[in-house]
Amino acid sequence: MDSGSAVGILLPVVLLAGAFWLLVLRPARARQRDALSVVARVEPGARVMTTAGLFGTVRAVVDDQIDLEIAPGVVVRYMTAAVAKIVTDDGAPGTVADAQASVTSDDTPDQQPD
Repeated sequence: MDSGSAVGILLPVVLLAGAFWLLVLRPARARQRDALSVVARVEPGARVMTTAGLFGTVRAVVDDQIDLEIAPGVVVRYMTAAVAKIVTDDGAPGTVADAQASVTSDDTPDQQPD
């Protein structure tokens, strides 16, 4: 076997390994780094969304768990790893606060007296 055929055999394997790293491993590391960044910023009083899509306010952080208030007086315990993102209610268009306000004002049925 000469060196030309060895390069011809190894080149596709090297290219495949490089593509796998670029398309799979690198983005996965970036997602993991972003998730750890979000978990590190969780503190009491923060509005968060869990990976299941549940919105709430952090009431306490103990080790790797948080107490999340999802309704007035309703507190549930979650792992901090279940926090998908921290939600900001700054009043800008398209925020969670605007969506909640439009749902509560538009979906309330008109009450007619009997």
